[in-house]
Amino acid sequence: MKTTIALGITRVGIAFLLTLFTACSNVPVKTADKPAEKGEVPFDQMRDSGPAMPVDMLATPEVTPVREPIGVAGNKSPYVVDGVRYKVLNKVKGYRERGRASWYGTKFHGRKTANGEVYNMYALSAAHKTLPLPSYAKVTNLDNGRSIIVRVNDRGPFVPGRIIDLSYTAAQKLGYIDKGTARVEVEALDPDSLPSATQTLAVEKDAAARKGLPEDASFKLPSNTFLQVGAYSSASQAEEIRGQLAAAFGYPVSVSPVKSGGKTLYRVRIGPIAQQRVLAALRESVEQQKFGQPQVVVD
Repeated sequence: MKTTIALGITRVGIAFLLTLFTACSNVPVKTADKPAEKGEVPFDQMRDSGPAMPVDMLATPEVTPVREPIGVAGNKSPYVVDGVRYKVLNKVKGYRERGRASWYGTKFHGRKTANGEVYNMYALSAAHKTLPLPSYAKVTNLDNGRSIIVRVNDRGPFVPGRIIDLSYTAAQKLGYIDKGTARVEVEALDPDSLPSATQTLAVEKDAAARKGLPEDASFKLPSNTFLQVGAYSSASQAEEIRGQLAAAFGYPVSVSPVKSGGKTLYRVRIGPIAQQRVLAALRESVEQQKFGQPQVVVD
């Protein structure tokens, strides 16, 4: 977190939280390189912070780690930032590191993460320089012993001495929201030890049906989130793939033309998809059925 701020935590009602989650799940995407509008502060001059009215997120449900496919987006290796070269880890088993954690909030809330998803500061997520995207990690605050599991879907922090950037909610749960940074230990979860997204989703749906469990609002996606299976030069090929996907998965599948390099490509997309776990399960299933490596797109 580049700017340290002191936040007094205020309790809020359940109705307000639900409204808040719904609002933040539909924030328009703004890219960091978008030119500033007249009178608007340029992105690189904006100060980061928490929400204007502090929100108590301590009761946010814990993340359920699952085995997710590692896609192309956000995993270019090596890559260079500010003259420093970074190499994405091929395997995370055994990764454990101690250092300082920061957190990020409103400046990036609603903007795309490194792997094409949208940053939601109210979810339990994180940015890391070398862990594959997406992946899961256990983060422990060495000053108070608190631990949480976060889903890593972004790159950073590119500040010397910092090893991970946590979301507003994750930092609050670890107890350092008012300090800006904390001494932490980061331990990656071995994906081979995790259940598949498809299995987890099925279990949760069954439990919800039997017990009336509430939907996990922290995993809501923007309303315009899609899983793009491919972009084809032939409209007939795209329609053929669309039909196969619709029959195989039972989700809406669309074909949309787009101009690229003077040519017309036909994008085949599944969605829109509202829940992160549904998205993860679909990605896994699409790859298992040999439809290639789909990418998450928000537009």
